[in-house]
Amino acid sequence: MVSTLERPVSQAQRPGLVLAGMSVCTALVVGFVAAINLAVPKLAASPLHPTSSGLLWIVDAYVVVFACLVIPAGAAGDKFGRKGTLLAGLGIFAAGAALSAVAPNVPVMLIGRAVTGLGAACVLPNCVGILIHATTPQRRPHALAVWAAASGIGGVVGNVGGGALLSLGPYPVLFAAVALVAVCCLAWVALCAPLSARHARSLDLPGTVLFVAAVIALLTGIIQGPEQGWTSTVVLAAFACALVLGLAWVLVELRVPHPMLDPRLFRNPLLSSACVGMTVLFFGSFGLFYVNASLLQYGRGFSVLQAGLGIIPLTLPLLVGTRYVPGLIRRAGLPVTLAAAFLLTGAGLFGLSFATAAPYPVYAAALFVIGLGVMLAGPCLTAEIAASLPVEQAGIAGGLQSATRELGSALGVAVVGTILTAGFTHDLPAALSHHAPVPHTVAEALALAPAEHSTITEAFTSGAGAALRVAALLTLLAGTLAVAGTTRDRRDTAAG
Repeated sequence: MVSTLERPVSQAQRPGLVLAGMSVCTALVVGFVAAINLAVPKLAASPLHPTSSGLLWIVDAYVVVFACLVIPAGAAGDKFGRKGTLLAGLGIFAAGAALSAVAPNVPVMLIGRAVTGLGAACVLPNCVGILIHATTPQRRPHALAVWAAASGIGGVVGNVGGGALLSLGPYPVLFAAVALVAVCCLAWVALCAPLSARHARSLDLPGTVLFVAAVIALLTGIIQGPEQGWTSTVVLAAFACALVLGLAWVLVELRVPHPMLDPRLFRNPLLSSACVGMTVLFFGSFGLFYVNASLLQYGRGFSVLQAGLGIIPLTLPLLVGTRYVPGLIRRAGLPVTLAAAFLLTGAGLFGLSFATAAPYPVYAAALFVIGLGVMLAGPCLTAEIAASLPVEQAGIAGGLQSATRELGSALGVAVVGTILTAGFTHDLPAALSHHAPVPHTVAEALALAPAEHSTITEAFTSGAGAALRVAALLTLLAGTLAVAGTTRDRRDTAAG
């Protein structure tokens, strides 16, 4: 049922301005995931004094809330109006960033990060919903490809822009600037974004709560593993809770009339494989972003601005080649394109793991290969998820692809950060490895033994290389599953 409070948008209404606005909003919320990684060294040495798990939570608190609430926020946009939900999200996003800028301790910082994640969850899926309704069916594939490129480039914008801001002062400068940009985006959306139809749809509060709790429990186990021990009561209890809560979520979703995300949707092999593919793609890329920022600063002595610029080789394929991907998919087919994408991404991560101490051009070449993989995978996965659901569920489609991206990002940061910490502590000098407590960050280790600077940075570099190799292996294995699902769907369609 369509409400009379909002009129359906005319598809010819300022499509270029709408596309630009939605792309900027998307780049902002995605880029903030990457920008915080550049601030990790400054956060570690700040008066907040976060532990290694505290640092991971500062990075992941935003992404976890973002990932868990992006589907309910898409449903809220369908029910209450996508433009209004998007405007509210930008306001919440700005408030959370401002709170993070003035946070006096880690708990307040985490609250600010979580609030910012809530705002981002309201922004991203409704950008997709507005974009789908503001473009004609003929222009929609092009618009979605541009939007997918904006989401991919957003990570690089966050690195470069974050590096420039952090070179001007301490980490609060980054949060204050992000809050200001969000306010400017709010004004832009208020002026250019059209109204869209509302659809009667109840919100699934029990399913949302269970989903959030299950993801938080899973990440708690992953992040606390190195500090608490993988067989500790806390870690085992966290994994057990994640399993129980995940099963409870599936049971609830199968019974409620309007589920947050109906598990039966994943009977569609194309949708399920596209979601797996999106999760894997962002697992690898944002796991890389978490390691890369500190690796360039600690391992190569780059300034924070140089570290932000150091990721540029990854962006070149996204900037130049994304517009050619739809034509390539039509000629080569989706399974072949995805296979090439995951092969390039995995190979690039693997090569990068051995280039941590190599000359920068070698390191840059590995980044370029990863960029090729992301360039190929992003547009086709976005289009396939959108095509798997009807247009009236555009908010859910946007929420689903956003959730898979951000969940992959959160898992990438948690898993890669955990392996990095374990490798770093294992390779520390004997005097530090026997210290109680063992330092889990470079800042902690340097404060205890400044004379061991080279050995400590070598330990960090070694741990980063191991983490990247694990990310490469997981990307290749999970990418194989995604390609197999897509191939099966194409075969079943042909047989039908």
